[in-house]
Amino acid sequence: MDPASKVLAEASASETPRTWAALSEWSDVPLHTLYYRARGRRSREEKAQRQQYLTVEEEQALVTFLLLMSSLGQPVQIKYLPLLAFSLAR
Repeated sequence: MDPASKVLAEASASETPRTWAALSEWSDVPLHTLYYRARGRRSREEKAQRQQYLTVEEEQALVTFLLLMSSLGQPVQIKYLPLLAFSLAR
């Protein structure tokens, strides 16, 4: 859970100040971050995770394959990585 979401959860459960400015000052989280998180905007980390093309296991398989090819003396060109990722995702 990101810091802004933690602050909002703690603020609703305790007797902390209810204004955005007071919460921001109390928690050292920027005011606009608290405001947007309270209205449902995701954090950058959550957004990046949702937009990730490959799963963690697929990424690890791709890395393993690339390291194997490199150790065999056949490095894979960067322009072929999207094709390999697409093949894994299928």
